[in-house]
Amino acid sequence: MHPSASPPSTPSASYLFSLRLLSATASPFAAEDYLVTNCGLSRAQALKASKKISHLKSPSKPDAVLAFLAGLGLSRADVATVVANDPLCLCAKVEETLAPRIVDFSDLGLSRPEIVRLVLVARTNLRSSSLRRNVDFWLQIFGSLDELLRVLKVSNSILSMDIEKVVKPNLALLQGCGISVSKIPYAFWSRMVTISSKPCRKLWHVLMSLEL
Repeated sequence: MHPSASPPSTPSASYLFSLRLLSATASPFAAEDYLVTNCGLSRAQALKASKKISHLKSPSKPDAVLAFLAGLGLSRADVATVVANDPLCLCAKVEETLAPRIVDFSDLGLSRPEIVRLVLVARTNLRSSSLRRNVDFWLQIFGSLDELLRVLKVSNSILSMDIEKVVKPNLALLQGCGISVSKIPYAFWSRMVTISSKPCRKLWHVLMSLEL
């Protein structure tokens, strides 16, 4: 008979104490410094953004996000823009949240450079599962990515609006009054399509006074 295997040895008290000591003395994740050094934010931007990611205990998630953004072709300045606009993107799971958005954009026929341009203005919407539906809708409304991007730079909130309950009824109201979508000033877009019908009617009178 083979001798029975000896039971695993129990860690000594001194070894366990050493592990606890190392854990207690390990440097915590310095969010502000990370944002400056790794993301390219200014110290003032980092101070503000660090409050959003202060719960992180390690740089593992942010590192994965930065690698993902770099893989898309974003420059360091681009990464700084994305992170400054949405610090919580550094907490996102790449495979579950960010990568699917890029696949969605590709499915809509956007090229890699076009995807990068959209990522730069998407802000918090980049983490939303409804982004594909909204981008697809607005591309049809504006006719091209260039036109959509011009509006997004002024009225980014249109990407997060409820298309069926808010946007379509308001667009129908405007078009029913003879106001062409192409003639609505960029500065009016967020108010025209993100408010309920009564305020929208008031704003419609303003647009009519502009003789659109």
